[in-house]
Amino acid sequence: MAGKKDECDVRIIHEDRVARARENILDSETLELVSRTFKALGDPTRLKILWALDHGEMCVCDLAAMLGVSESAVSQQLRTLRQLSLVANRREGTVLYYHLMDEHVRQLVNMALEHVRE
Repeated sequence: MAGKKDECDVRIIHEDRVARARENILDSETLELVSRTFKALGDPTRLKILWALDHGEMCVCDLAAMLGVSESAVSQQLRTLRQLSLVANRREGTVLYYHLMDEHVRQLVNMALEHVRE
């Protein structure tokens, strides 16, 4: 049957599996944060920023030059990434440098890349 290859041929509910899934389901707040994180990672510009920062910290001016967009556009993207704790910054004199928040962010990006390269 066309269009039905993602469905079972028979309708059987495995109560034990349903119960286990319900017991382990994440709370709404956690699900929302994870969803927002993946949404952020799904934007090509933000992904380029994260990939660049995986190779070293950069300021807004550097990121804008690399991406070929305005500093304002980069700042907007960085704000989103910062709100999701994907990037952080540090000030050195008058320059604000951005970097990945932690190793988990690096792993997320690299795992996604590994997955699509398989």
